[in-house]
Amino acid sequence: MLPDTVLCVLGVLGDQHRAESDLDHATLVIRSNYEAPSLILGVFADRFVARGSGTIIGVSSVAGDRGRASNYVYGSAKAGFTAFLSGLRNRLARRGVHVVTVKPGFVRTRMIQGLRLPAPLIADPKMLGERIRKAAVTRRDVIHSQAVWWPMMAVIRAIPETIFKRLSL
Repeated sequence: MLPDTVLCVLGVLGDQHRAESDLDHATLVIRSNYEAPSLILGVFADRFVARGSGTIIGVSSVAGDRGRASNYVYGSAKAGFTAFLSGLRNRLARRGVHVVTVKPGFVRTRMIQGLRLPAPLIADPKMLGERIRKAAVTRRDVIHSQAVWWPMMAVIRAIPETIFKRLSL
């Protein structure tokens, strides 16, 4: 039986330094964050189109909004996944299937354990789950875990490359 909604929460942060010299590790990060979720959701998209309804929710990342030296392998894979979800949303917009892109910042999960992060930027998983549920019901296209991420990422995207590459982000 085909569900009404599919939620894809798949990701491996990996280690940037290791990914720079270990092709297998870089492949794991890229395939886990872009290739696998895109292929899986593409299968569901075709089935939802055949039925004429459904909601697809893909969890990407704000890391895909701008290439940073500290995590560009992960970020580039998430950027690809975000672009995939956008294209899928546009393809399916008139076919009864809605696609939601979730671009959380930091969420209190195993992925961020051990990282020193500003507490106001860390989202509670239950709160994020509720935001995702509401986004599906209200048919939002793109959401973040917290409102602070919209303006913060707009500023980060607006920084000229010549300045951005000098920053330690």
